[in-house]
Amino acid sequence: MIDLRTALRSHVGKVRQVNEDQAWSGTLDDGVTVAIVADGMGGHRAGDVASRLAVDSIVASIQGWKRDEVDSDKSELVREWIRKANEVVFETASLNEQYHNMGTTVVLAIIEGDSGWIGHIGDSRAYRYREGELSQMTEDHTLVNELAKSGQLSPEEAATHPRRNVLTRALGTDRDVEVDVSSFDWQPGDRLVLCSDGLCGLVEPSLLQQAMADTVADLDEQADRLIDLALDAGGDDNVTVVLVADEGATGGVTA
Repeated sequence: MIDLRTALRSHVGKVRQVNEDQAWSGTLDDGVTVAIVADGMGGHRAGDVASRLAVDSIVASIQGWKRDEVDSDKSELVREWIRKANEVVFETASLNEQYHNMGTTVVLAIIEGDSGWIGHIGDSRAYRYREGELSQMTEDHTLVNELAKSGQLSPEEAATHPRRNVLTRALGTDRDVEVDVSSFDWQPGDRLVLCSDGLCGLVEPSLLQQAMADTVADLDEQADRLIDLALDAGGDDNVTVVLVADEGATGGVTA
């Protein structure tokens, strides 16, 4: 069985007063590793409520997951967990005026053996670092990304566009939501990065790759370094990172 460990860091940043990001990570008894990042949005304190509700709902679903059902479709499980979280956030907002129209991004990854699955809504991202290359595994659900895909914006224009944080899809803002789910293979030495846009929206991919390439640093040190990169880039948003790696792939720090 592949021995994985996780490192989680979250920082309010240099500008915001409230951290609206939420995250969770852990390895279940049967060796399945799970990581979640959610970046909330809304009115006064509604963003942190939305992200907390989403993460709590997904964690509850995971803890109630009957893993003896060996034939269960992991892609559908991930989709079901996120849709259930969507219902929780939407219903809470519907019943409480102060939470009107609150929502959150979410990116969820599970790894079992040599296979993994990612579900996401919004612009929080997942990357995989493998053999010196950092690859983005999710596609942002943003207005600017849609404009870039249609050729109306260049990659350079998209990276600095003033509306680059406008989401086309979020968890909890509508009764029904489309969830993007994909599968991937997992190899010894791989590292997974889940993050809010407080990191990927401020730090160039080349700098993220450089930070992940430092194999001398253990997983906790890498997570701290990624947070520092976001703060050094201005820190104008909350920033959250969850890293997943083989126990032997970094400095060997125990969980």
